[in-house]
Amino acid sequence: MTDFQTAQLTRLSLTGFRNHATLSLTLSARLVALVGPNGAGKTNILEAISFLTAGRGLRRATLSDIADRQGDGSWSVAATVLLDGMETKIGTGLAPGTSGRKVRIDGEDVRGSESLLDYMRVLWLVPAMDGLFTGPASDRRRFLDRLTLALDPAHGRRVSDFENALRQRNRLLDQGGSDAFLGALEQQVAELGTAVSIARGETVGLLGRMIFEQAEQDLPFPHAALALEGAFEAETLGLGASDREDAFRRMLRDGRPRDRAAGRTLSGPHLSDLKVLHAAKAMPAGQSSTGEQKALLIGLVLAHADLTSKVSGMTPVLLLDEVAAHLDPDRRAALFSRLQSLGGQVFMTGTDEALFEALPPAAEMFEIRDRQSRLIRAASGS
Repeated sequence: MTDFQTAQLTRLSLTGFRNHATLSLTLSARLVALVGPNGAGKTNILEAISFLTAGRGLRRATLSDIADRQGDGSWSVAATVLLDGMETKIGTGLAPGTSGRKVRIDGEDVRGSESLLDYMRVLWLVPAMDGLFTGPASDRRRFLDRLTLALDPAHGRRVSDFENALRQRNRLLDQGGSDAFLGALEQQVAELGTAVSIARGETVGLLGRMIFEQAEQDLPFPHAALALEGAFEAETLGLGASDREDAFRRMLRDGRPRDRAAGRTLSGPHLSDLKVLHAAKAMPAGQSSTGEQKALLIGLVLAHADLTSKVSGMTPVLLLDEVAAHLDPDRRAALFSRLQSLGGQVFMTGTDEALFEALPPAAEMFEIRDRQSRLIRAASGS
């Protein structure tokens, strides 16, 4: 991992964030465990870290809902990040009476959260994702888009612009917009949608190859086989970007009567799905056991962490919420060993210190209780 930049949080401060009026952590280890009772705010700390990169955070919450209910409606997350020996202070938050979050880097306001990707790539695995393989396709598209964003910082804006253009087209169809206006808007939809589909396909291809390369290693988690599927991908298979745009534009033009009747656009990559198989069993992940699904998801996230390092040149920060509780002791120890080998910083939560007995000596542990933090195990040999 020495070929990659490694971002490490050395200090984290929360103000007015969820149940934390104020909270500060001084961090020295790459493996960090947060333990404490349910409701103490451990996941809230992970969510705060997830806002130190581009996107809407691990809960995709409305910004105003994040603020401590006992405060003035504002919240902030500030951190000191050590990136290859250079310290940078980054922060984000919501000011009272505003609707968009602000981002600061070394005390200077910057436009958009995409700038944070220069300092940190953050990936996460939370219990809400346990139903990923059995839930709606929209959840898997969102998951794939987040994987893609870690590799391609422009992808988040691309998806947002595509979804906005789709909404405008649907509105124009409902209002009886002219062919000229619809044609111009459909050209934009086709360009953006094709770019989104290509980026997703590249991520699936790269991740699939990374998983295949790791299949020969003795890793503790099953391997997944991935595919991006949908009518749009099937109809444009083998076409170059320009031809795919033209094909999508024709689909939109020819589908106007049907889309107008349905009140939505019925063709395009906004309906595609990420298909996941348990490779060893050639079985859809959604038909695997609950334990196998969890193990597949962990393996997928770990492979993506390796891919993110390889593509971006930066080892990501991992947020793993309640991940150890679902594993037997042997697999738990194997997970900690695997996390250490990734070389990046990892934050894990759990209700019981015993879940983290197999952590290496260089790890540290904090107890989160009564809106306060306490170091209960210092790192050694780091």
